[in-house]
Amino acid sequence: MSIRRLPSHLVNRIAAGEVVERPASALKELVENAIDAGARRIAVRLAAGGTDLIEVNDDGCGMAPADMALALERHATSKLPDESIESVATLGFRGEALPSIASVARLTLESRVAGGDGWMRVVDNGVVEAEGPAALPPGTRVRVEQLFARVPARRKFLRSPRAEYAACLDVVKRLAMARPEIAFSVEHDGRRVLGVQADDDRPARVAALTDRDLADNSVAVDLERDGLRLGGVAGLPTFNRGVADHQYLFVNGRPVKDRLLIGAIRGAYAEMLARDRHPVVALFLDVPPDAVDVNVHPAKTEVRFRDPALVRGMIVSGLRRALDAAGHRVVQRPDAGALGNWQVEPAPDLHPGDSQDLVQQANGFLHDRRPAFFAPPPMARAEPAHAAAPETRDYPLGVARGQVARTYIVAEAGDGLVIVDQHAAHERLVLERMRRAIADGGVASQALLLPEVVELDEPACDRLEARGAELAEFGLDLERFGPRAMLVRATPALLGAGDARGLVADLADELAAFDEALSLKERLDHVAATMACHGSVRAGRILSVAEMNALLREMEVTPHSGQCNHGRPTWVKLAHGDIEKLFGRR
Repeated sequence: MSIRRLPSHLVNRIAAGEVVERPASALKELVENAIDAGARRIAVRLAAGGTDLIEVNDDGCGMAPADMALALERHATSKLPDESIESVATLGFRGEALPSIASVARLTLESRVAGGDGWMRVVDNGVVEAEGPAALPPGTRVRVEQLFARVPARRKFLRSPRAEYAACLDVVKRLAMARPEIAFSVEHDGRRVLGVQADDDRPARVAALTDRDLADNSVAVDLERDGLRLGGVAGLPTFNRGVADHQYLFVNGRPVKDRLLIGAIRGAYAEMLARDRHPVVALFLDVPPDAVDVNVHPAKTEVRFRDPALVRGMIVSGLRRALDAAGHRVVQRPDAGALGNWQVEPAPDLHPGDSQDLVQQANGFLHDRRPAFFAPPPMARAEPAHAAAPETRDYPLGVARGQVARTYIVAEAGDGLVIVDQHAAHERLVLERMRRAIADGGVASQALLLPEVVELDEPACDRLEARGAELAEFGLDLERFGPRAMLVRATPALLGAGDARGLVADLADELAAFDEALSLKERLDHVAATMACHGSVRAGRILSVAEMNALLREMEVTPHSGQCNHGRPTWVKLAHGDIEKLFGRR
Protein backbone atom coordinates (compact mmCIF):
# COMPACT_ATOMS: atom_id res chain seq x y z
CA MET A 1 0.00 0.00 0.00
CA SER A 2 1.44 3.36 -1.00
CA ILE A 3 1.89 6.22 1.48
CA ARG A 4 -0.50 9.15 1.07
CA ARG A 5 -0.93 12.52 2.67
CA LEU A 6 -4.04 12.62 4.86
CA PRO A 7 -6.69 15.25 4.09
CA SER A 8 -6.91 18.15 6.55
CA HIS A 9 -10.35 17.24 7.89
CA LEU A 10 -9.11 13.73 8.78
CA VAL A 11 -5.96 15.15 10.36
CA ASN A 12 -8.11 17.44 12.51
CA ARG A 13 -10.32 14.55 13.55
CA ILE A 14 -7.27 12.50 14.57
CA ALA A 15 -5.87 15.45 16.53
CA ALA A 16 -9.23 15.88 18.21
CA GLY A 17 -8.76 12.43 19.74
CA GLU A 18 -5.94 13.82 21.88
CA VAL A 19 -7.11 17.38 22.43
CA VAL A 20 -10.87 16.79 22.83
CA GLU A 21 -11.43 13.67 24.86
CA ARG A 22 -14.74 14.81 26.37
CA PRO A 23 -16.78 18.02 26.79
CA ALA A 24 -14.58 19.14 29.68
CA SER A 25 -11.53 19.01 27.40
CA ALA A 26 -13.17 21.28 24.84
CA LEU A 27 -14.34 23.65 27.55
CA LYS A 28 -10.84 23.85 29.02
CA GLU A 29 -9.37 24.89 25.67
CA LEU A 30 -12.03 27.56 25.11
CA VAL A 31 -11.71 29.08 28.60
CA GLU A 32 -7.91 29.10 28.31
CA ASN A 33 -8.25 31.00 25.01
CA ALA A 34 -10.46 33.54 26.76
CA ILE A 35 -7.90 33.99 29.54
CA ASP A 36 -5.09 34.40 27.02
CA ALA A 37 -7.19 37.07 25.26
CA GLY A 38 -7.05 39.23 28.40
CA ALA A 39 -10.67 38.72 29.46
CA ARG A 40 -11.89 40.18 32.74
CA ARG A 41 -15.22 38.35 32.61
CA ILE A 42 -15.86 34.82 31.34
CA ALA A 43 -19.38 33.34 31.19
CA VAL A 44 -19.97 29.65 30.44
CA ARG A 45 -23.24 28.02 29.40
CA LEU A 46 -23.69 24.24 29.27
CA ALA A 47 -26.48 21.88 28.26
CA ALA A 48 -26.60 18.13 28.96
CA GLY A 49 -23.18 18.18 30.59
CA GLY A 50 -21.65 19.91 27.55
CA THR A 51 -22.59 17.21 25.05
CA ASP A 52 -25.42 19.30 23.55
CA LEU A 53 -23.98 22.77 24.15
CA ILE A 54 -20.83 24.51 25.34
CA GLU A 55 -20.83 28.29 25.07
CA VAL A 56 -18.04 30.58 26.30
CA ASN A 57 -18.42 34.37 26.29
CA ASP A 58 -15.55 36.70 27.15
CA ASP A 59 -14.75 40.41 27.04
CA GLY A 60 -11.18 39.93 25.82
CA CYS A 61 -9.39 41.58 22.91
CA GLY A 62 -11.43 39.85 20.21
CA MET A 63 -10.35 38.88 16.67
CA ALA A 64 -10.59 40.47 13.25
CA PRO A 65 -12.28 38.41 10.48
CA ALA A 66 -8.96 37.43 8.90
CA ASP A 67 -7.63 36.19 12.24
CA MET A 68 -10.81 34.20 12.82
CA ALA A 69 -10.22 32.30 9.59
CA LEU A 70 -6.65 31.56 10.58
CA ALA A 71 -7.67 30.49 14.09
CA LEU A 72 -9.67 27.64 12.56
CA GLU A 73 -6.63 26.26 10.77
CA ARG A 74 -4.27 23.79 12.43
CA HIS A 75 -1.14 25.10 14.10
CA ALA A 76 -2.11 28.74 13.65
CA THR A 77 -1.69 30.80 16.83
CA SER A 78 -0.93 34.31 18.03
CA LYS A 79 0.77 33.06 21.19
CA LEU A 80 4.19 32.20 19.76
CA PRO A 81 5.58 35.37 18.17
CA ASP A 82 8.87 33.54 17.54
CA GLU A 83 10.22 29.99 17.80
CA SER A 84 11.03 30.16 21.53
CA ILE A 85 8.52 27.54 22.63
CA GLU A 86 10.41 27.06 25.90
CA SER A 87 9.54 30.67 26.84
CA VAL A 88 5.78 30.38 26.29
CA ALA A 89 3.85 32.37 28.88
CA THR A 90 0.27 31.70 27.73
CA LEU A 91 -1.99 28.78 28.57
CA GLY A 92 -2.40 27.80 24.93
CA PHE A 93 0.21 27.78 22.17
CA ARG A 94 -0.23 24.69 19.97
CA GLY A 95 -2.92 26.10 17.65
CA GLU A 96 -4.88 22.81 17.67
CA ALA A 97 -7.93 23.41 19.84
CA LEU A 98 -10.39 25.28 17.60
CA PRO A 99 -9.86 23.22 14.42
CA SER A 100 -9.96 20.00 16.46
CA ILE A 101 -13.25 20.96 18.13
CA ALA A 102 -14.71 22.18 14.83
CA SER A 103 -13.93 18.80 13.22
CA VAL A 104 -16.16 16.85 15.66
CA ALA A 105 -18.96 19.33 16.40
CA ARG A 106 -20.85 22.32 15.06
CA LEU A 107 -18.80 25.37 16.07
CA THR A 108 -19.97 28.97 15.84
CA LEU A 109 -17.23 31.54 16.35
CA GLU A 110 -18.23 35.18 16.85
CA SER A 111 -15.77 37.94 17.69
CA ARG A 112 -15.31 41.70 17.67
CA VAL A 113 -12.32 43.90 18.39
CA ALA A 114 -12.80 47.21 20.19
CA GLY A 115 -13.79 49.89 17.66
CA GLY A 116 -14.52 47.32 14.94
CA ASP A 117 -17.49 45.33 13.65
CA GLY A 118 -18.43 41.87 14.79
CA TRP A 119 -17.97 38.84 12.54
CA MET A 120 -19.25 35.25 12.63
CA ARG A 121 -17.96 32.01 11.18
CA VAL A 122 -19.78 28.65 11.41
CA VAL A 123 -17.99 25.30 10.88
CA ASP A 124 -20.01 22.07 10.98
CA ASN A 125 -17.82 18.98 11.54
CA GLY A 126 -14.94 20.40 9.52
CA VAL A 127 -16.97 22.13 6.78
CA VAL A 128 -17.34 25.92 6.70
CA GLU A 129 -21.08 26.45 6.57
CA ALA A 130 -21.56 30.20 6.90
CA GLU A 131 -19.90 33.48 7.75
CA GLY A 132 -20.96 37.09 7.98
CA PRO A 133 -21.56 40.09 10.28
CA ALA A 134 -22.52 39.49 13.91
CA ALA A 135 -23.86 41.71 16.66
CA LEU A 136 -21.99 41.37 19.94
CA PRO A 137 -19.97 43.54 22.35
CA PRO A 138 -16.16 43.57 22.10
CA GLY A 139 -14.84 40.12 22.88
CA THR A 140 -15.47 36.59 21.65
CA ARG A 141 -18.31 34.08 21.85
CA VAL A 142 -17.70 30.43 20.96
CA ARG A 143 -20.63 28.04 20.69
CA VAL A 144 -20.05 24.27 20.41
CA GLU A 145 -23.11 22.11 19.68
CA GLN A 146 -23.64 18.36 19.40
CA LEU A 147 -20.11 17.31 20.27
CA PHE A 148 -19.21 13.93 18.68
CA ALA A 149 -22.71 13.64 17.19
CA ARG A 150 -21.20 12.36 13.92
CA VAL A 151 -18.53 10.29 15.67
CA PRO A 152 -20.68 7.63 17.37
CA ALA A 153 -17.62 5.60 18.38
CA ARG A 154 -16.53 8.53 20.56
CA ARG A 155 -19.97 9.60 21.76
CA LYS A 156 -20.89 6.19 23.15
CA PHE A 157 -17.84 6.28 25.43
CA LEU A 158 -18.93 9.52 27.09
CA ARG A 159 -20.25 9.18 30.61
CA SER A 160 -23.66 10.33 31.81
CA PRO A 161 -24.58 14.02 31.39
CA ARG A 162 -24.29 14.45 35.16
CA ALA A 163 -20.73 13.05 35.20
CA GLU A 164 -19.70 15.16 32.19
CA TYR A 165 -21.16 18.24 33.85
CA ALA A 166 -19.13 17.54 37.01
CA ALA A 167 -15.95 17.32 34.92
CA CYS A 168 -16.77 20.59 33.16
CA LEU A 169 -17.42 22.35 36.47
CA ASP A 170 -14.10 21.07 37.86
CA VAL A 171 -12.25 22.51 34.83
CA VAL A 172 -13.78 25.96 35.35
CA LYS A 173 -13.08 25.86 39.09
CA ARG A 174 -9.41 25.13 38.54
CA LEU A 175 -8.98 27.89 35.98
CA ALA A 176 -10.95 30.34 38.11
CA MET A 177 -8.78 29.48 41.09
CA ALA A 178 -5.66 30.33 39.11
CA ARG A 179 -7.05 33.70 37.99
CA PRO A 180 -8.69 35.53 40.91
CA GLU A 181 -8.56 38.79 38.93
CA ILE A 182 -11.18 37.41 36.46
CA ALA A 183 -14.91 37.01 37.11
CA PHE A 184 -16.33 33.59 36.18
CA SER A 185 -19.89 32.30 35.91
CA VAL A 186 -21.31 28.92 34.86
CA GLU A 187 -24.87 28.10 33.87
CA HIS A 188 -26.02 24.52 33.32
CA ASP A 189 -29.39 23.64 31.76
CA GLY A 190 -30.60 27.17 32.50
CA ARG A 191 -29.52 27.14 36.15
CA ARG A 192 -26.64 29.26 37.49
CA VAL A 193 -24.29 26.93 39.35
CA LEU A 194 -21.15 29.03 39.88
CA GLY A 195 -20.29 32.69 40.15
CA VAL A 196 -17.22 34.48 41.47
CA GLN A 197 -16.42 38.18 41.22
CA ALA A 198 -13.25 39.70 39.82
CA ASP A 199 -10.32 40.81 41.98
CA ASP A 200 -10.77 38.30 44.80
CA ASP A 201 -7.74 37.61 46.95
CA ARG A 202 -6.36 34.12 46.43
CA PRO A 203 -7.43 32.49 49.76
CA ALA A 204 -10.97 33.85 49.37
CA ARG A 205 -11.20 32.57 45.77
CA VAL A 206 -9.91 29.13 46.77
CA ALA A 207 -12.38 28.89 49.68
CA ALA A 208 -15.27 30.05 47.48
CA LEU A 209 -14.54 27.32 44.94
CA THR A 210 -13.82 24.45 47.34
CA ASP A 211 -15.27 24.71 50.85
CA ARG A 212 -15.98 27.96 52.66
CA ASP A 213 -14.85 26.33 55.91
CA LEU A 214 -11.37 26.01 54.40
CA ALA A 215 -10.61 29.65 55.21
CA ASP A 216 -10.84 28.90 58.95
CA ASN A 217 -9.17 25.50 58.74
CA SER A 218 -6.09 26.13 56.61
CA VAL A 219 -2.65 27.69 56.72
CA ALA A 220 -0.95 29.94 54.19
CA VAL A 221 1.98 28.52 52.24
CA ASP A 222 4.73 30.92 51.18
CA LEU A 223 8.27 29.87 50.28
CA GLU A 224 10.95 31.08 47.86
CA ARG A 225 14.03 29.11 46.91
CA ASP A 226 16.51 29.22 43.99
CA GLY A 227 14.28 31.34 41.78
CA LEU A 228 11.14 29.30 42.52
CA ARG A 229 8.17 30.55 44.51
CA LEU A 230 5.50 28.42 46.20
CA GLY A 231 2.27 29.94 47.48
CA GLY A 232 -1.27 28.90 48.25
CA VAL A 233 -3.30 27.41 51.06
CA ALA A 234 -3.08 24.02 52.77
CA GLY A 235 -5.87 22.50 54.83
CA LEU A 236 -5.15 21.34 58.34
CA PRO A 237 -4.59 17.57 58.45
CA THR A 238 -7.90 17.16 60.28
CA PHE A 239 -9.67 19.01 57.44
CA ASN A 240 -9.44 16.14 54.96
CA ARG A 241 -11.43 14.27 52.34
CA GLY A 242 -11.99 10.65 51.37
CA VAL A 243 -10.85 11.28 47.77
CA ALA A 244 -8.04 13.36 46.32
CA ASP A 245 -10.24 15.58 44.12
CA HIS A 246 -9.70 18.60 46.38
CA GLN A 247 -6.01 18.96 45.49
CA TYR A 248 -5.45 21.85 43.10
CA LEU A 249 -1.98 22.29 41.60
CA PHE A 250 -0.80 25.12 39.36
CA VAL A 251 2.50 25.73 37.63
CA ASN A 252 2.95 29.28 36.31
CA GLY A 253 -0.82 29.74 36.51
CA ARG A 254 -1.52 26.55 34.56
CA PRO A 255 -3.66 23.83 36.21
CA VAL A 256 -1.73 20.57 36.14
CA LYS A 257 -2.13 17.00 37.34
CA ASP A 258 1.42 15.93 37.98
CA ARG A 259 2.56 12.76 39.78
CA LEU A 260 5.64 14.46 41.18
CA LEU A 261 3.59 17.21 42.81
CA ILE A 262 0.93 14.82 44.11
CA GLY A 263 3.63 12.59 45.59
CA ALA A 264 5.24 15.59 47.27
CA ILE A 265 1.92 16.53 48.88
CA ARG A 266 1.50 12.97 50.12
CA GLY A 267 4.99 13.07 51.56
CA ALA A 268 4.40 16.39 53.33
CA TYR A 269 1.28 15.04 55.06
CA ALA A 270 2.85 11.65 55.85
CA GLU A 271 1.90 10.40 59.32
CA MET A 272 -0.60 13.22 59.70
CA LEU A 273 -3.32 11.50 57.69
CA ALA A 274 -4.74 8.01 57.52
CA ARG A 275 -3.90 6.24 54.27
CA ASP A 276 -7.46 6.52 52.96
CA ARG A 277 -7.76 10.27 53.66
CA HIS A 278 -6.49 13.13 51.51
CA PRO A 279 -5.62 16.76 52.29
CA VAL A 280 -7.30 19.81 50.79
CA VAL A 281 -4.65 22.00 49.16
CA ALA A 282 -4.30 24.64 46.48
CA LEU A 283 -0.64 25.20 45.59
CA PHE A 284 0.69 27.74 43.11
CA LEU A 285 4.24 27.16 41.91
CA ASP A 286 6.00 29.85 39.88
CA VAL A 287 9.18 28.78 38.09
CA PRO A 288 11.29 30.32 35.31
CA PRO A 289 9.83 29.29 31.92
CA ASP A 290 13.04 27.52 30.93
CA ALA A 291 12.90 25.36 34.10
CA VAL A 292 9.70 23.55 33.09
CA ASP A 293 8.46 21.86 29.91
CA VAL A 294 4.72 22.34 29.34
CA ASN A 295 4.74 20.78 25.87
CA VAL A 296 4.55 17.19 27.14
CA HIS A 297 1.01 16.34 25.99
CA PRO A 298 -1.53 18.12 23.76
CA ALA A 299 -3.87 18.49 26.73
CA LYS A 300 -1.13 20.50 28.52
CA THR A 301 -1.99 19.11 31.95
CA GLU A 302 1.36 17.35 32.38
CA VAL A 303 4.68 19.10 32.93
CA ARG A 304 8.31 18.10 33.37
CA PHE A 305 10.74 19.97 35.57
CA ARG A 306 14.42 20.48 34.85
CA ASP A 307 15.17 19.82 38.54
CA PRO A 308 12.37 17.60 39.91
CA ALA A 309 14.20 16.97 43.21
CA LEU A 310 14.31 20.71 43.93
CA VAL A 311 10.60 21.08 43.20
CA ARG A 312 9.62 18.09 45.34
CA GLY A 313 11.79 19.21 48.24
CA MET A 314 10.39 22.72 48.04
CA ILE A 315 6.78 21.51 48.19
CA VAL A 316 7.45 19.14 51.10
CA SER A 317 9.37 21.73 53.11
CA GLY A 318 6.94 24.54 52.25
CA LEU A 319 3.95 22.52 53.40
CA ARG A 320 5.72 21.16 56.49
CA ARG A 321 6.83 24.65 57.51
CA ALA A 322 3.29 26.00 57.16
CA LEU A 323 1.77 23.06 59.05
CA ASP A 324 4.41 23.35 61.79
CA ALA A 325 3.35 26.97 62.29
CA ALA A 326 -0.23 25.77 62.86
CA GLY A 327 0.89 24.28 66.19
CA HIS A 328 -1.96 22.56 67.99
CA ARG A 329 -4.67 23.88 65.65
CA VAL A 330 -7.36 21.47 64.57
CA VAL A 331 -10.73 21.74 62.86
CA GLN A 332 -12.60 23.77 65.44
CA ARG A 333 -16.23 22.79 65.11
CA PRO A 334 -17.41 19.31 66.13
CA ASP A 335 -19.00 17.14 63.48
CA ALA A 336 -22.52 18.36 62.74
CA GLY A 337 -23.92 14.83 62.90
CA ALA A 338 -22.34 14.19 66.28
CA LEU A 339 -23.59 17.50 67.61
CA GLY A 340 -27.07 16.67 66.37
CA ASN A 341 -27.09 13.54 68.53
CA TRP A 342 -27.25 15.77 71.59
CA GLN A 343 -31.02 16.03 71.91
CA VAL A 344 -33.29 17.36 74.57
CA GLU A 345 -35.21 14.42 75.96
CA PRO A 346 -38.91 15.07 76.55
CA ALA A 347 -40.10 14.88 80.12
CA PRO A 348 -41.80 11.54 80.87
CA ASP A 349 -45.56 11.42 81.33
CA LEU A 350 -46.27 11.12 85.06
CA HIS A 351 -49.28 9.35 86.45
CA PRO A 352 -50.92 10.31 89.72
CA GLY A 353 -48.68 9.31 92.59
CA ASP A 354 -45.51 9.14 90.47
CA SER A 355 -44.30 12.51 91.72
CA GLN A 356 -44.43 11.35 95.32
CA ASP A 357 -42.47 8.17 94.46
CA LEU A 358 -39.74 10.18 92.72
CA VAL A 359 -39.41 12.50 95.70
CA GLN A 360 -39.02 9.53 98.05
CA GLN A 361 -36.36 7.97 95.77
CA ALA A 362 -34.45 11.25 95.64
CA ASN A 363 -34.54 11.51 99.41
CA GLY A 364 -33.12 8.00 99.58
CA PHE A 365 -30.05 9.16 97.59
CA LEU A 366 -29.67 12.29 99.66
CA HIS A 367 -29.64 10.31 102.89
CA ASP A 368 -27.31 7.61 101.50
CA ARG A 369 -30.00 4.96 101.74
CA ARG A 370 -30.51 2.17 99.22
CA PRO A 371 -32.80 3.68 96.56
CA ALA A 372 -35.75 1.97 94.96
CA PHE A 373 -33.98 1.99 91.55
CA PHE A 374 -30.38 1.76 90.44
CA ALA A 375 -28.33 3.76 87.95
CA PRO A 376 -25.17 2.42 86.29
CA PRO A 377 -21.97 3.83 87.74
CA PRO A 378 -20.79 6.91 85.82
CA MET A 379 -17.84 6.42 83.46
CA ALA A 380 -16.33 9.72 84.50
CA ARG A 381 -14.29 11.06 87.35
CA ALA A 382 -13.07 14.33 88.80
CA GLU A 383 -10.67 15.10 91.60
CA PRO A 384 -11.31 17.57 94.38
CA ALA A 385 -9.36 20.77 93.90
CA HIS A 386 -6.71 21.17 96.59
CA ALA A 387 -5.55 24.51 95.20
CA ALA A 388 -7.15 27.31 93.30
CA ALA A 389 -7.66 26.31 89.65
CA PRO A 390 -5.73 28.45 87.17
CA GLU A 391 -7.61 30.93 85.00
CA THR A 392 -9.03 29.21 81.91
CA ARG A 393 -8.34 32.23 79.72
CA ASP A 394 -4.61 31.76 80.20
CA TYR A 395 -4.52 28.54 78.16
CA PRO A 396 -5.84 27.90 74.61
CA LEU A 397 -6.82 24.32 75.51
CA GLY A 398 -8.16 25.29 78.91
CA VAL A 399 -7.83 23.68 82.32
CA ALA A 400 -8.65 20.02 82.99
CA ARG A 401 -11.90 19.49 84.89
CA GLY A 402 -12.21 15.70 84.67
CA GLN A 403 -11.98 12.51 82.67
CA VAL A 404 -14.73 10.66 80.83
CA ALA A 405 -14.72 6.90 80.13
CA ARG A 406 -11.04 6.87 81.18
CA THR A 407 -10.32 8.01 77.63
CA TYR A 408 -11.31 11.64 77.18
CA ILE A 409 -10.05 14.66 79.09
CA VAL A 410 -12.65 17.36 79.66
CA ALA A 411 -11.19 20.85 79.96
CA GLU A 412 -12.73 24.28 80.37
CA ALA A 413 -11.35 27.01 78.11
CA GLY A 414 -12.20 30.67 78.06
CA ASP A 415 -14.43 30.25 75.00
CA GLY A 416 -15.92 26.79 75.47
CA LEU A 417 -15.51 23.17 76.45
CA VAL A 418 -12.52 21.19 75.15
CA ILE A 419 -12.59 17.38 74.88
CA VAL A 420 -9.24 15.63 74.30
CA ASP A 421 -8.61 12.04 73.19
CA GLN A 422 -5.79 11.25 75.62
CA HIS A 423 -4.32 8.33 73.63
CA ALA A 424 -4.36 10.13 70.27
CA ALA A 425 -2.92 13.31 71.77
CA HIS A 426 -0.13 11.59 73.67
CA GLU A 427 0.74 9.46 70.63
CA ARG A 428 1.39 12.65 68.64
CA LEU A 429 3.43 14.16 71.48
CA VAL A 430 5.63 11.05 71.70
CA LEU A 431 6.15 11.10 67.93
CA GLU A 432 7.26 14.74 68.00
CA ARG A 433 9.63 14.02 70.93
CA MET A 434 11.18 11.18 68.96
CA ARG A 435 11.62 13.40 65.91
CA ARG A 436 13.44 15.99 68.00
CA ALA A 437 15.63 13.35 69.67
CA ILE A 438 16.62 11.83 66.31
CA ALA A 439 17.42 15.28 64.93
CA ASP A 440 19.64 15.88 67.97
CA GLY A 441 21.67 12.73 67.40
CA GLY A 442 19.57 9.75 68.41
CA VAL A 443 16.98 8.43 70.83
CA ALA A 444 18.17 7.42 74.28
CA SER A 445 17.57 3.78 75.13
CA GLN A 446 16.53 2.12 78.36
CA ALA A 447 17.95 -1.34 79.10
CA LEU A 448 15.47 -4.02 80.14
CA LEU A 449 16.17 -5.69 83.46
CA LEU A 450 15.40 -9.02 81.83
CA PRO A 451 15.81 -9.13 78.03
CA GLU A 452 12.61 -10.22 76.34
CA VAL A 453 12.41 -12.89 73.63
CA VAL A 454 10.01 -12.14 70.77
CA GLU A 455 9.13 -15.05 68.49
CA LEU A 456 8.50 -14.18 64.82
CA ASP A 457 8.70 -15.95 61.50
CA GLU A 458 12.15 -16.23 59.97
CA PRO A 459 11.73 -13.56 57.21
CA ALA A 460 10.59 -11.05 59.83
CA CYS A 461 13.64 -11.78 61.96
CA ASP A 462 15.85 -11.40 58.89
CA ARG A 463 14.40 -7.94 58.22
CA LEU A 464 14.92 -6.81 61.79
CA GLU A 465 18.46 -8.18 61.95
CA ALA A 466 19.40 -6.41 58.71
CA ARG A 467 18.17 -3.10 60.15
CA GLY A 468 19.60 -3.64 63.63
CA ALA A 469 22.17 -0.82 63.51
CA GLU A 470 19.59 1.65 62.22
CA LEU A 471 16.99 0.60 64.82
CA ALA A 472 19.62 1.24 67.50
CA GLU A 473 19.56 4.93 66.52
CA PHE A 474 15.88 4.87 67.45
CA GLY A 475 16.80 3.48 70.88
CA LEU A 476 15.80 -0.12 70.13
CA ASP A 477 18.53 -2.73 70.82
CA LEU A 478 17.77 -6.05 69.15
CA GLU A 479 19.79 -9.26 68.84
CA ARG A 480 19.10 -12.40 66.81
CA PHE A 481 18.07 -15.29 69.07
CA GLY A 482 17.85 -18.34 66.88
CA PRO A 483 16.20 -18.60 63.46
CA ARG A 484 12.73 -17.49 64.60
CA ALA A 485 13.22 -15.14 67.52
CA MET A 486 14.66 -11.76 68.44
CA LEU A 487 16.05 -10.73 71.82
CA VAL A 488 15.04 -7.23 72.97
CA ARG A 489 17.76 -5.80 75.23
CA ALA A 490 16.67 -2.14 75.32
CA THR A 491 13.75 -0.01 74.17
CA PRO A 492 13.48 3.75 73.53
CA ALA A 493 13.48 5.55 76.86
CA LEU A 494 10.76 7.89 75.58
CA LEU A 495 8.33 4.98 75.41
CA GLY A 496 8.64 3.99 79.05
CA ALA A 497 7.59 0.51 80.10
CA GLY A 498 5.68 -0.35 76.95
CA ASP A 499 4.83 -3.56 75.14
CA ALA A 500 8.20 -4.58 73.66
CA ARG A 501 6.75 -7.68 72.04
CA GLY A 502 4.03 -5.74 70.21
CA LEU A 503 6.48 -3.02 69.21
CA VAL A 504 8.93 -5.43 67.60
CA ALA A 505 6.16 -7.35 65.81
CA ASP A 506 4.70 -4.14 64.37
CA LEU A 507 8.11 -2.89 63.26
CA ALA A 508 8.73 -6.17 61.46
CA ASP A 509 5.47 -5.68 59.56
CA GLU A 510 6.41 -2.07 58.72
CA LEU A 511 9.82 -3.11 57.40
CA ALA A 512 8.19 -5.59 55.03
CA ALA A 513 6.65 -2.64 53.15
CA PHE A 514 9.89 -0.63 52.90
CA ASP A 515 12.19 -0.49 49.93
CA GLU A 516 15.47 -2.10 50.95
CA ALA A 517 17.36 0.76 49.29
CA LEU A 518 15.80 3.28 51.69
CA SER A 519 17.34 3.91 55.07
CA LEU A 520 15.08 4.01 58.10
CA LYS A 521 15.83 7.71 58.48
CA GLU A 522 14.23 8.22 55.08
CA ARG A 523 11.18 6.44 56.53
CA LEU A 524 11.52 8.22 59.86
CA ASP A 525 7.86 9.08 60.22
CA HIS A 526 6.70 5.50 59.69
CA VAL A 527 9.16 4.01 62.18
CA ALA A 528 8.69 6.76 64.77
CA ALA A 529 4.91 6.60 64.45
CA THR A 530 4.90 2.86 65.06
CA MET A 531 7.05 3.34 68.17
CA ALA A 532 4.99 6.30 69.39
CA CYS A 533 1.80 4.29 69.24
CA HIS A 534 3.32 1.77 71.68
CA GLY A 535 4.62 4.46 74.02
CA SER A 536 1.53 6.60 74.41
CA VAL A 537 -1.03 6.81 77.18
CA ARG A 538 -3.65 4.17 76.55
CA ALA A 539 -7.37 4.65 76.59
CA GLY A 540 -8.65 3.29 79.89
CA ARG A 541 -5.84 4.69 82.02
CA ILE A 542 -6.86 6.96 84.86
CA LEU A 543 -4.97 10.26 84.85
CA SER A 544 -4.59 12.71 87.67
CA VAL A 545 -5.60 16.33 87.14
CA ALA A 546 -1.92 17.28 87.14
CA GLU A 547 -1.20 14.71 84.42
CA MET A 548 -4.12 15.93 82.36
CA ASN A 549 -3.01 19.56 82.62
CA ALA A 550 0.58 18.63 81.76
CA LEU A 551 -0.70 16.90 78.62
CA LEU A 552 -2.73 19.98 77.63
CA ARG A 553 0.20 22.33 78.18
CA GLU A 554 2.53 20.19 76.06
CA MET A 555 -0.07 20.01 73.29
CA GLU A 556 -0.21 23.80 73.17
CA VAL A 557 3.49 24.10 72.33
CA THR A 558 3.91 21.01 70.10
CA PRO A 559 3.59 21.19 66.30
CA HIS A 560 0.84 19.06 64.74
CA SER A 561 -0.64 18.16 68.13
CA GLY A 562 -4.09 18.88 66.75
CA GLN A 563 -4.12 15.56 64.93
CA CYS A 564 -2.90 12.08 65.77
CA ASN A 565 -0.42 10.12 63.66
CA HIS A 566 -3.32 8.82 61.55
CA GLY A 567 -4.86 12.21 60.79
CA ARG A 568 -7.76 12.13 63.23
CA PRO A 569 -8.34 15.10 65.53
CA THR A 570 -6.90 14.88 69.02
CA TRP A 571 -9.30 17.44 70.44
CA VAL A 572 -12.58 19.15 69.65
CA LYS A 573 -14.19 22.21 71.12
CA LEU A 574 -17.80 22.97 71.96
CA ALA A 575 -18.00 26.74 71.88
CA HIS A 576 -20.24 28.49 74.38
CA GLY A 577 -22.69 29.15 71.56
CA ASP A 578 -22.90 25.44 70.75
CA ILE A 579 -23.58 24.59 74.37
CA GLU A 580 -26.28 27.25 74.61
CA LYS A 581 -27.99 25.81 71.53
CA LEU A 582 -28.09 22.38 73.16
CA PHE A 583 -30.06 23.88 76.05
CA GLY A 584 -32.32 26.00 73.87
CA ARG A 585 -30.82 29.30 74.99
CA ARG A 586 -30.32 30.42 71.39
